Amino acid sequence: MIAMEKTNVMRVLDQKKVNYTPHSIGDNSTMTGTDVATALGAPPEQVFKTLVTVGKTGKNYVFVVPIGGELDLKKAAKAVGEKSIEMLKSRELLPLTGYIHGGCSPIGMKKFFTTTFDISAEDKETIYFSAGKIGYQVQLSPKDLSKVIRFKYADIAAR
Repeated sequence: MIAMEKTNVMRVLDQKKVNYTPHSIGDNSTMTGTDVATALGAPPEQVFKTLVTVGKTGKNYVFVVPIGGELDLKKAAKAVGEKSIEMLKSRELLPLTGYIHGGCSPIGMKKFFTTTFDISAEDKETIYFSAGKIGYQVQLSPKDLSKVIRFKYADIAAR
């Protein structure tokens, strides 16, 4: 077992007394989403990635979609009431969120942004997503996650 350091995400979950299971899969920066799911021993539809976007109004939004899928920009814009949205440039991610590409989590960003999970997460007993550091994931129920951050569900993934 790899010794696991606590990430900010884990500290936030501990502070809120939320049950979660931490996972360390080593450096996953070159892994595909399917590789990450395999390393976790989880079905790909249970593993999610966090994407940060910017709307036409200049507001930032966080979307969380299945790791094997893509964000449908039209559906995402509609879900947050924007005319259009685009992905945030990689170099803007760290100063805005405190996270680097590949280690972005919906929990513990520098400030809170409107967060939307794909509707497919709603009926899962538990989901996995980044613990805020490359190679680290947390597993918890969406119900427990709602005790930590505000988010809504919408049909935002390309199908």
